[in-house]
Amino acid sequence: MAAGAVAAPLLAKGRRVCKEGCPGCRLDQINKTNTGVPYLNFFYVWVVCLCAALPIQSLFPYLYFMIRDLKVAKQEEDIGFYAGFVGAAYFLGRTTSAVPWGMFADKYGRKPCIMISILSVIVFNTLFGLSTTYWMAIITRGLLGLLCGILGPIKAYASEVCRKEHQALGISLVTSSRSIALITGPAIGGFLARPAKKYPNLFSEESIFGRFPYFLPCLVISALAAAAGVACIWLPETLHMYHDEKMEAIDAMGAQVTDLNIEDGKANQLGSDRMASTKSLLKNRQLMSAITLYCVFSLHDTAYLEIFSLWAVSSRKYRGLSLTSQDVGTALAISGFGVLVYQLVIYPLLAKYAGLIKPFRFAAVLSILLLTTYPFLSNLYGVELKATITVACNILQNTAVIQEQRGVANGISVTLMSIFKAVAPAAGGILFSWAQKNITGLFLPGDHILFFMLNMVSVIGLSLTFKPFFSMTSVMK
Repeated sequence: MAAGAVAAPLLAKGRRVCKEGCPGCRLDQINKTNTGVPYLNFFYVWVVCLCAALPIQSLFPYLYFMIRDLKVAKQEEDIGFYAGFVGAAYFLGRTTSAVPWGMFADKYGRKPCIMISILSVIVFNTLFGLSTTYWMAIITRGLLGLLCGILGPIKAYASEVCRKEHQALGISLVTSSRSIALITGPAIGGFLARPAKKYPNLFSEESIFGRFPYFLPCLVISALAAAAGVACIWLPETLHMYHDEKMEAIDAMGAQVTDLNIEDGKANQLGSDRMASTKSLLKNRQLMSAITLYCVFSLHDTAYLEIFSLWAVSSRKYRGLSLTSQDVGTALAISGFGVLVYQLVIYPLLAKYAGLIKPFRFAAVLSILLLTTYPFLSNLYGVELKATITVACNILQNTAVIQEQRGVANGISVTLMSIFKAVAPAAGGILFSWAQKNITGLFLPGDHILFFMLNMVSVIGLSLTFKPFFSMTSVMK
């Protein structure tokens, strides 16, 4: 046997041969010898995810005031209507690009996708802070969502960069970074927006921060993203590079067999069309059931953030709380801290001893109960729900497919989730505006009906965790 053939490792008998110096194989060898937790790689993943999530979470505390200052709403009750579309623009852009980004990551690697995404945060998040018109705000947010294709590939990356026994921790770090973003993002947005009015001794009305009152929080986040871009230099690539791309496509389709055994000849019946491989993912019931759950609760979570932020700062004459952006940032930061503690300390133990589904259902029931008493417990809501459901769905999605399909699978997940998340703020803003115009309802005040509808989304999501909708028995076992 030639030396070059020996150097290129076989992943399985009769399957494909990796290229010499394959980064995925090199990382696999490192993980075989190092049985401990790869803290450094996890730290890089955490930092990158944090910077990608900050533009989303930092928006909510000051969105109401930004729409008001852009003078697009003719009356105060219409602010929520226009705010919803700004919140939806990012997710609408991500909807159109998630699957292509997943394909890009599966072909060229996770690392290039991550680098490009971080660069888009630096550019378009900065431009959003300089928005002087309503349409400029929508366009820059849409382009940010379009070009920031990190969400799907980074989830696949987190499950590949470590050993299998550390996979739950890796994906928990992806979601816990968003929990940190839920702490730092609202704090950055709430305390740094409109600095000339809040801190006149430091910022004058004639300075750039006085003329562009929402530029400072965006600038801080872009600076953090630039630092994350430097950290990306040391990210190891996890994708395996093969000699035969046609054979890779065949094997990727063959891996849909539950036991992942392609030696029985079934791979030969599936063809080699890469598009057929993507279609096969849509027929993977285990994958799609996890994605459906993720989408429903993503709709709920995004709508909640939009509605809470608008409701908290709106006038008391519309049954709001008349809070400042700092108050909203503080409230969301407290909630985010609870999510972080739960994900890092409590959830890994629950997943290990109780499985993925039981904590999932408990979190959904608890969220329904808390949201029923929303006016009194709004700061507590969402801690267990957000943490449990996000981590569980991510694990279920990534274990339903093999590595070569994780980028596309997560791309499909992000696309569908982004559709739901794009609908959520727009629908939430419209419903919030309706609630303010209908304070006195037929049987309940408008805001009570609004929160009741949020609870209905949780009920639907909870019902989807049971048969015949849920299909993930092999993974649960």
